[in-house]
Amino acid sequence: MNLRNVAIIAHVDHGKTTLVDALLRQSKTIVKKEVDEKDLIMDSNELERERGITIFSKNASVVFKDTKINIIDTPGHADFGGEVERVLSMADGALLLVDAKEGPMPQTRFVLKKALELGLKIIVIVNKIDKKDARPHFVVDRTFDLFIDLGADESSAYFPTLFASGRDGLAGKIADLSKMDSIIPVFDAILTHIPEPICDPNKPLQMLVSTLGKDNFKGKIATGKILNGKIEKGQDVAHINREGKVNICRITSISTFVGLTKVEMEKAVAGDIVSVSGIADITIGETIADPDNPKALPLLSIEEPTVKMVFMVNDSPFGGVDGEFKTSSQIAKRLYKELETDVALKVSDNIDGTWTVQGRGELHLAILIERMRREGYEFAVSRPQVITKIVDGVKLTPFEKVFIETPEEYSGVIIQKMGKRHANLDNMSRLDGNTNMEFTVSTKELIGFRSEFIVDTKGLGIINSAFFEFLPDDGFVRTRERGSLVAHQTGETRLYGLTNVQDRGQLFVGPAQRVYEGQVVGQGARSGDIWVNVCKEKQLSNMRSKGDGVSVHFNSPKTMNLDEALEYINDTELVEVTPKHVRIRKIHLTELDEKRARRK
Repeated sequence: MNLRNVAIIAHVDHGKTTLVDALLRQSKTIVKKEVDEKDLIMDSNELERERGITIFSKNASVVFKDTKINIIDTPGHADFGGEVERVLSMADGALLLVDAKEGPMPQTRFVLKKALELGLKIIVIVNKIDKKDARPHFVVDRTFDLFIDLGADESSAYFPTLFASGRDGLAGKIADLSKMDSIIPVFDAILTHIPEPICDPNKPLQMLVSTLGKDNFKGKIATGKILNGKIEKGQDVAHINREGKVNICRITSISTFVGLTKVEMEKAVAGDIVSVSGIADITIGETIADPDNPKALPLLSIEEPTVKMVFMVNDSPFGGVDGEFKTSSQIAKRLYKELETDVALKVSDNIDGTWTVQGRGELHLAILIERMRREGYEFAVSRPQVITKIVDGVKLTPFEKVFIETPEEYSGVIIQKMGKRHANLDNMSRLDGNTNMEFTVSTKELIGFRSEFIVDTKGLGIINSAFFEFLPDDGFVRTRERGSLVAHQTGETRLYGLTNVQDRGQLFVGPAQRVYEGQVVGQGARSGDIWVNVCKEKQLSNMRSKGDGVSVHFNSPKTMNLDEALEYINDTELVEVTPKHVRIRKIHLTELDEKRARRK
C-alpha cells in the first residue's frame, strides 16, 4: 500500500485548516453533507467555529495518484502544544505553513522544533500570498534563519518551498497567483518529499496511542500509528501501560479514515493510522503490542503545565439556578474525565473540597471552562496563578517570550506598560510603519495584559506569546491598579441607581438585571473597592419640578466574557460560571466579611 502520513503545523491563524479544506475539496474527497461551502470542514467543534482557531487535532485522508495520504490538522495556539506534541508522533513529514506577511511567529518556532526533534521531513508553504502586504521571499529567508537557529541539519535546512493561497485553493513553486490553477502542487510535493512510513509488517505488533475518543457503544477508542506488524478484529493484544504492566485484551473493532469519516475494517497493517476499541483502561502515550512478544514503545513526553486555577462548587446566592450539573461529585467526575483525553492537564483534590487544575496557559484552562459551561455545568473558579517550583533551593517561575507588532504611534505606551511588568526588551525593529518588539517577561506579570493591549493599540496591534523556560523568581507581585464596584444588596438593577454610580468607573451590568450582595458590577476609577447601590430606585412624590422628566445619559455597560473575567479578577474575587451567565463576585460576599478577611 502506497502511504504517506503528513501533519499540518503552523502558528495560530496562519491558514492550516483552510489549506486542509482546499486539499479535501480538490481531491474530490467525500465530506459531510451538512458542511456549508463557506465553513471550514475540519473545524467541526462549535467553539472552534466561534473563535476561528483549531483546538483539537483532527485526522482525515485523501487518495491521490493511488497513494493514501493521511492528513493530521494540528492546533496552532501555544496553549495546545500538548496536542501538537503527541499527534506529531503519527506523522512521517510535515507541511509548515508560514504567513506571507507575518513570517515565522512564536508557535512556528515551537512546532518546528518538535518536528525537527522527531526527524520529520519538512515542506515549507508560504501561505496567504494574496495579502496586500505579502512579502513571500523575505518570509522564506526568515524561515531559513529559524531552521538554522533550531540546529537543523543540511538536508532539513534546504527545505522544499511552495507558495499558496489556501483560501483560494491555489499553490505553486513561484509566488505568482496568476500562474497557479489548483492546490495539486501540494499533493505532488508530498509524494516527492515526504517518505513512506518506516515500518515492517512482518515484525511483532507495536502501535503507539496518540489520541483518545469515546463511543457510547464501543467505549474508549484509541487512535495511533501502527509502527510494526498488523492488527485484526477479534485479535488478542497486549496493552502496556505507563508503569510497564502488561494486560491481555481483545480488539473489538478497527477503523481507518476515509475522507473525514471512520470506516470499519477487518485488519490493518504497519504504517497506517487507525482507531481501535476493546481496551477499557488505555490512555494516551501507551503501547498496544503483540501478546507473545510485548515490547513497549517510548512514552510520549509532554511539557509541564505553567498555570493553575482552583475550581469549586458555586455557593453564590444564585447558585444552582442555571446549571444541570452543580454538585461536587459531578464536577469532580467531569474534571477527571478530561484527563483521559488531555495529557497536558493535571487535576488534584484539595482538603477543602475544591480542585486545583493545572494547564499550559490561560486559554487552555478557559477552553475547558467554556466547554464545561456549555455542557450544563455550574461552578466557580479562582484567579489564574503561575506554577512555581523549587530547584536546588531556588524558587523558579515560568517566563514567556512575547512578540508584539504595533503601529509606531502606540509603541511608546506598550514599552511603558511592559516596563511596569518588569519585562526585558530583547529586540526591536521597524518595518512598513510598524514596530516589532520581542520581550521576555514573567508569566505571572503578563496575566491580564492582553485586554489592556487591545485598548492601547486601538485593536491594531498583534500580540503572541510562548512559554520560554523556568527562571529564578524576580520577586515582583503584580496587583491590579483599579478596584471593583461591588453591589451591597441583592435585587434588580435600576437605571436611577446605575446613573448615580456610573461616574465612579466602568459598569459591567445594565438596567433590570438581577444582582446579589458581593457581586462585582463594575471597575472603579481608583484603587480600592467601592460598595455601591445599583438597585436604588427614585423616590416618587406628588411634587414636580422644572427638571423632572429630563433624561439622564446612561453609558453602555461593558459585557464581560469569560476570557475578560478571568483576566480581570484578583485574589479576592472569583468568576461564577453557569450555562447562562458569567459573573464576577467577591470571595467574601458582605462588606463586613471582606474587611475582616483583609485584616487577617
